[in-house]
Amino acid sequence: MTLICLLFSLLFTVSCNEKSSAPNISFKMPEQGQAFGMGEEVKITLDVPEGTSITEATYLIDGKEVGKKNNADEISVNTAGLSLGYKLITAIVNNGSIKDTLTINIELKSSVKPELYSYQIVNRFPHDTSAYTQGLEYHNGRFLESTGQEQHSSLRWVDVTTGKVLQQIKLDDQYFGEGSSLVGDKVVMLTWRNRLGLVFDAKSFKQISTFPYQASMEGWGLTFDGNQLIKSDGTNKIWFLNKDTYKEESSIVVYDHNGPVDSLNELEYIDGKIYANVYTYNYIVVIDPKTGIVEKQIDFSGLLPVDYFKDEEAKANNVLNGIAWDKAGKRLFVTGKKWPHMFEVKVQPKK
Repeated sequence: MTLICLLFSLLFTVSCNEKSSAPNISFKMPEQGQAFGMGEEVKITLDVPEGTSITEATYLIDGKEVGKKNNADEISVNTAGLSLGYKLITAIVNNGSIKDTLTINIELKSSVKPELYSYQIVNRFPHDTSAYTQGLEYHNGRFLESTGQEQHSSLRWVDVTTGKVLQQIKLDDQYFGEGSSLVGDKVVMLTWRNRLGLVFDAKSFKQISTFPYQASMEGWGLTFDGNQLIKSDGTNKIWFLNKDTYKEESSIVVYDHNGPVDSLNELEYIDGKIYANVYTYNYIVVIDPKTGIVEKQIDFSGLLPVDYFKDEEAKANNVLNGIAWDKAGKRLFVTGKKWPHMFEVKVQPKK
């Protein structure tokens, strides 16, 4: 037994010696969590102990190679074209015998101040004041509208001119309905905290199937760009879903010049941009879907008389929410939760 223990100790010692630790190389620049504006150069420098040589250093941002050196010289990375938010910088360092991997995070923010816009009312139409509007789209002379609140959630086709509900289905009481979008002959609808999406036949409103959310925790807004579904979850993150499997395939985070823009709600895809309500605010932001940069902000203050809702709870909840785009007619419609009107508006630069 003593001999076995001695042999085991010897093997353990040899094994430990073979796994000698790598030199204490770290990042000199940038600093952990350092913020940069989109388009800024990020200089990456290694802090290498005296007497340590580097034979190869490979640099990546979010897993994509951005540079390589056969020494420890500084590299510069142009951030133009990257998406916003926290980016993982990785350095894979080789000194000829040992390869080490270093990581650090930076935050990439928008350096673009959004252009400010206002509106002109072109038309106003009746809107069902019982409709807690969560999703809104225009299709062939009708609105596709989804509504929320416990025990009152619904999916409906609505006549544009009269506001009359042409067809609707009430959701099971367990669901708090959220955004919806027409994809081919199906309507895809989100629920709030059930972490579940619902799929309906667009003609009959018969429920066909359900699908689970993946990394996103909640369902808020939904729109379709012709290739992917675009989903908000109440944060500053936008998710892109496969139109057939409803799997989350990618995401962006949304920033303006002040920082993250949270509480993104109802969505509409218009001429290559994402229009988004910001929950409890009277403005809509226009987002570049490639970068997450807020390019415009449209102020819709004054659409609803300030004294329309009489108590503070109603005022706090029944806010601007609902964006629909008539692509053929180039008409933009907006409304709010339990608002008495649907407004056709024209957007114009703010004076």
